[in-house]
Amino acid sequence: MKLYRPFIILASMLMLPFLTQAQITADEEIQLIQDEFGMEKKTLIESYMDLPESDQAAFWHVYQAYEDERKSIARERILIANEYLDNYATLDEEEADNLAKRTLSNSLKLTKLHSKYYKKFKKATSAMDAAKFMQVDDYIHSTIRNAMQEELPFIGEME
Repeated sequence: MKLYRPFIILASMLMLPFLTQAQITADEEIQLIQDEFGMEKKTLIESYMDLPESDQAAFWHVYQAYEDERKSIARERILIANEYLDNYATLDEEEADNLAKRTLSNSLKLTKLHSKYYKKFKKATSAMDAAKFMQVDDYIHSTIRNAMQEELPFIGEME
């Protein structure tokens, strides 16, 4: 995995200007980010997975279905972050509670999606390859979440 860290970090940094602007609500911008990262992510995963020819078609079929579902979760996370950026200086109890609950719900959705698709990847390939995919996918998303978090101000920071 160490070989891929620079690539993942670079990809995350390239996305940060899009993700941390004060106003990212346009569908076109979110779609651009998802399309661009999706292509880079697929290349990274293809290289890392190094699947035998016999498993590739089944794996990529499941992967595409997974990505289609994951994109809506990622889109929601971006919208939550943007709402926070728009309101963090004037955040009240109700807004803070709402954003926290939506963030927790979003994280739970991604965890449930991983659980659902682990089974599908395992059936399409093997338990080892399914686990390998989950590991790299989780690493990618954790890296992006951490990079985003570093750019978001803490609640109360601007008071």
